[in-house]
Amino acid sequence: MPHHPVVSREEWLGARKALLLKEKEATRLRDRINAERLALPWVKVDKDYAFDTPSGKKSLSDLFAGRSQLVVYHFMLAPGWAAGCPGCSFLSDHLDGALPHLEHHDVTLTAVSRAPLAEIEAYKRRMGWRFPWVSSFGSDFNRDYGVSFTGDDLAKGEVFYNYAMLAAASANDELPGLSAFVKDEAGGIFHTYSSYARGLEELVGTYMILDRAPLGRNEQAMAGWMRRHDEYDDAPAKPSCCDS
Repeated sequence: MPHHPVVSREEWLGARKALLLKEKEATRLRDRINAERLALPWVKVDKDYAFDTPSGKKSLSDLFAGRSQLVVYHFMLAPGWAAGCPGCSFLSDHLDGALPHLEHHDVTLTAVSRAPLAEIEAYKRRMGWRFPWVSSFGSDFNRDYGVSFTGDDLAKGEVFYNYAMLAAASANDELPGLSAFVKDEAGGIFHTYSSYARGLEELVGTYMILDRAPLGRNEQAMAGWMRRHDEYDDAPAKPSCCDS
C-alpha cells in the first residue's frame, strides 16, 4: 500500500478544494469535447451490410429498431473463439442497465461480432446478458470500421487502428471499438463517430468507481486482476439473472 501523509481535516480540505478546481476544469473540457464530437461531419453509408440476428437476417437500417440513432459496440469475438475477449466482456457487463434509458432517448445499442450467431448466442447465455448482439459473419462491416484484420493485413507488419498505424505485433485479428450512426427521415444512414482503445474507458463504470477508490485501479499491485465475471474464484456457478 502506498504511503500517504496523514493531515488535519483543515489541511485535507485545502488539498481537496485545489483538486476540485482541476476536476471542474476537466468537466468543462469534457463538455467542450462533447460539443465538438456532436459537430463532426457525417459520412453517408452506401454499402449494404447483412447481419444474422435471432429474428433472421437484418440490414444496418433494421438494427436501428425504429429509432433514429444506433450505437454499435464492436465486441471481440471471432469465429471459433472459445470465449469473448475478457476486456470486451468486462465492458459489456455495464451495458444492460443502460438499455432502457438509451432506448427511451431514441438510441439503440447493439454489439456486433464476426463470430457466427450460434457462437454469440452461446457466449451471451453464459454471461447472462440481455443487450442485442448480432453477427456480421461473412460481411465487411468489422473490417470497414477498423476493428477486424485479415492475415494479409497483419503480414504487412502494421495495421490502421485508432486513426494511426499500429505495429502488427501489438494487434490481434480483432480489436475493440464503438461506432455511431444516424438515420434521417428519408432513411439515409450516416456514420457519425467511432472510438477505439482507451477511448472506450468511459463506458466502464467499474473503472470510474475505482478511480475514486483510495487505491485507484491498483493494476500494478493486482496485475491481471480483471476476469470474466464467472471466472473469479468466488463467482456463482451462473449469473443470478439466469436462475429459474
